[in-house]
Amino acid sequence: MDSFIKLLPFLIIAFIVFSGLVTVNQGTISVVTMFGKYRRILLPGLRFKIPILEQIYKRISIQNRSVELEFQAVTVDQANVYFKSMLLYSVQNADEETVKKVAFKFISDKDLMQALIRTVEGSIRAFVATKKQAEILTARREIVDYVKEQIDHSLEEWGYHLQDLQINDITFDQAVMDSMSKVVASNNLKAAAENEGQALLITKTKAAEAEGNAIKISAEAEKEAARLRGQGVALFREEVAKGMSQAAEQMKQANLDTNVILFSMWTEAVKNFAEYGKGNVIFLDGSSEGMDKTMKQIMSMMKMKENK
Repeated sequence: MDSFIKLLPFLIIAFIVFSGLVTVNQGTISVVTMFGKYRRILLPGLRFKIPILEQIYKRISIQNRSVELEFQAVTVDQANVYFKSMLLYSVQNADEETVKKVAFKFISDKDLMQALIRTVEGSIRAFVATKKQAEILTARREIVDYVKEQIDHSLEEWGYHLQDLQINDITFDQAVMDSMSKVVASNNLKAAAENEGQALLITKTKAAEAEGNAIKISAEAEKEAARLRGQGVALFREEVAKGMSQAAEQMKQANLDTNVILFSMWTEAVKNFAEYGKGNVIFLDGSSEGMDKTMKQIMSMMKMKENK
């Protein structure tokens, strides 16, 4: 008993010393108060506080925290919009002044959460109230930027920072969704009809261009053929004239009648008419009187040409 009494002061001192040891977990900061007044902060690790006098008021987590939000907003054209989003936030930094704001601005984390959620919802509702329903679906990034701009100052006063706001889902009333689907369907049909008409126009245009090019090519070919035919006829006439001149000269030297040449030309003409007529009807007097009459007409035409 006496030995226990002797050890009692040492036991009390040991208890007091060990009660002053505090373990602060990684990712948290402990706020120390003395007699209800802020005194200092304790960083992660094994720390010491004055036993009995100093108290751990609150342990502040500096890790990222998230919360899911579901709320409703109304557009300028009176359409109900339903949002599902995720809010990511954290303590701004581990500085002492920041930790003091976090520790003493709100009574509890529940009050902080309520204020944060209502502030975000209010900012989004204010933005949506200036937009039409058709603009909301394409304004996700604008909504996030607007909310950050509006609430960053308030969160800074509380010691927090908004890391990210993700809008996961935006929906409307069923009637609005049905009408939007009909609008999309009608626009798709309109676009399909326009594309079909454009394709038909292109097809018709290309066909007309092809036909025009074919006509142009055919006309050029016909023009070239006519030119070649003309050259052929001219060459033919030239050769005929040369042949007739030579034949006439030879017959003259032989004291023969040159009318034989005309007779030969006549028979050749009748032969060509029969061979290349292709079934066309040609009225031709093939008798000797007819030949004589035709030859006289040709001779008179030649004489008239010579007189000119």
